[in-house]
Amino acid sequence: MSENITIDDLITKLGLQPHPEGGYYTETFRAFETCNPGNRYLGVRSTGTAIYYLLTPDTFSGMHILTSNEIFHHYLGDAVEQLQLFDDGTHKQVEIGKDLLAGQKPQVVVPKNVWQGARLKPGGKYALLGCTVAPGFDFADFSMGKRAALTAKWPAAADMIAALTRD
Repeated sequence: MSENITIDDLITKLGLQPHPEGGYYTETFRAFETCNPGNRYLGVRSTGTAIYYLLTPDTFSGMHILTSNEIFHHYLGDAVEQLQLFDDGTHKQVEIGKDLLAGQKPQVVVPKNVWQGARLKPGGKYALLGCTVAPGFDFADFSMGKRAALTAKWPAAADMIAALTRD
């Protein structure tokens, strides 16, 4: 049963490794088909990728931005709080989880060029998510955010930005 699974079990059974943004991951799919979607990429990209992504009480997904669309899927464990920062200066917080009556969503889309970061809700033990990216993920399209710059543009989200940055 998933209630008895441990973080170490998940890391071992799924072959997870530390992710540069925080948490643990492993790539589970990379499409063989490629595309060249224009000037927002340097070169060709896979049409899609997928990973397992694990958050634990001592990890978080640091604020970062991708030039591709990303979809999060909740598989196991506790709910996740995600912050999204939009170019027009607005932001929103969403909960990724299975408690639909509490407003959580089992699937959340982050559009390309939207800053994002996430953490377990307080008291959570772990969350196993899936992330699907289209066009496919490439580290060349990934940038980590800096607390001061993000807070300057989104001061209303300063507390959550502070919680989701390392500098």
